[in-house]
Amino acid sequence: MSSSVACLEASLQGGPIPAATPEDRRRDEAPLIRRAQDGDVAAFEQLYRDHLGRVFALCLRLAGEAALAEELAQEAFVRAWQKLGSFRGESAFSSWLYALTVNTALSERRSRRRRTARVVATDDLSLFDRPGRPPGPERGFDLERAMATLPPGARAVLVLHDVEGYKHHEIAEMTGIATGTSKAQLHRARRLLREALTR
Repeated sequence: MSSSVACLEASLQGGPIPAATPEDRRRDEAPLIRRAQDGDVAAFEQLYRDHLGRVFALCLRLAGEAALAEELAQEAFVRAWQKLGSFRGESAFSSWLYALTVNTALSERRSRRRRTARVVATDDLSLFDRPGRPPGPERGFDLERAMATLPPGARAVLVLHDVEGYKHHEIAEMTGIATGTSKAQLHRARRLLREALTR
C-alpha cells in the first residue's frame, strides 16, 4: 500500500496519520521519475513542486541572497531536466537533486568570481576598506552575512553537514571530493565563521 493511501485511510478513520518513511517516498516517487525520464512534463512539474522548497533553501544558504538563490534553484531544475536520464535510482532522487544543486551553485560562484576578477582593476584601494562597526555586543552578528564570506567549498560543506545533516561520506559523493577533504573543509569553515562572527 502506498504511503499516500495509508495517510488517506488513517485520516478517514480519525487516527493519526503515519509519517512517510524515506522508503515510502522513494517507492511513491519512482513511477513519477520514470514518467519524467520518458519526457512527461507534468510528472517533472510534480517533482519540481515536491522539491522546490528544499532546493531553494539550500541555494539560499549557499548563495546568501534570495535573488541569486532563485536563479540557482531554477538553473538546478533546468539541469535536472536535462540530466534526468542519468538518474539510475541507486540513491534517493532528493540526494541526486541536491548534489546537482550544490554543483550548480558552486559552478556559478566560480564563474562569477572569474568574471569579477577580470572586471575589477583599480589603483584606488579605499574601495576595499571595510566600513567601521560599532564596538561591543550591541552590534550583534549576521550569520548569513558571515557565511557569505566563506570560500565556496568550505561553505558548501558547512551547509551540507551542519544545516542539511549529511554525513561526510555523503558530502564526498555529492561534491566529488574525498571524505577527508570534507572534514578539513568543515573544520576550516567553522574556524573562519568563528573569526568572522567575533570581528
